[in-house]
Amino acid sequence: MSEPGPHEQPAGLPPVRNHWWWRPGWRTGRHIYACHLITEGQPELRELAQQYQAALAHIPGLDVIPAAWLHITTQGIGFADEISTADLASVQQHLTQRLRVQEPPVVTSWQPAVWQEGVVLRAIPSEPLHRLRVAMHEAIAAALGPARFSEPRPGPDQFTPHMSLAYVNRDGPAQPIAHALSTVTADTATTFGQAFVLEFHRDNRMYEWAQATPIPIGEHNQPQRA
Repeated sequence: MSEPGPHEQPAGLPPVRNHWWWRPGWRTGRHIYACHLITEGQPELRELAQQYQAALAHIPGLDVIPAAWLHITTQGIGFADEISTADLASVQQHLTQRLRVQEPPVVTSWQPAVWQEGVVLRAIPSEPLHRLRVAMHEAIAAALGPARFSEPRPGPDQFTPHMSLAYVNRDGPAQPIAHALSTVTADTATTFGQAFVLEFHRDNRMYEWAQATPIPIGEHNQPQRA
């Protein structure tokens, strides 16, 4: 029996299922605010994603994510119709102040995995991105207050930082996906010098944002004053 490839997941994976069911509160036309990391200015990370996505191209039942919409899901803020313009400005101000003193997180490796509803690259190590998410959570809580933002502070075991490569759009077996991933051995390191406040929706079977406001991370990434 041959040994599995360097990234191959074991046989007997649970089947995958359609990702595109409506979560509580979501509906067509409803937008949400979040503070996430995206791949703007990260050509090596986009290239890595494209290599894995090319290996998945022959697998049916996957919605592969275009480079423009690749992101590392980090911290939600709230539905756009429940947050005023003044609220959003306050959130962005608190995020700017809080992330200014954060060390830019460094991901040294991206490890592929098949999850029940998607294909992802897990960020290794997870701790720097967890610290960043906690900082975001604290900033948003300070801006909106506990009555408006009641999400619990995420613990290390409640957050698995990752970048999705594709979403599953039908129920089916996971093993062909895992095998395709195992054929790719590329990797890269990534440093994130900014986060983005996004306003996005999922009307087109994809998470697409209408606006992206950058929030610098760390003192060295602050905009220069004239």
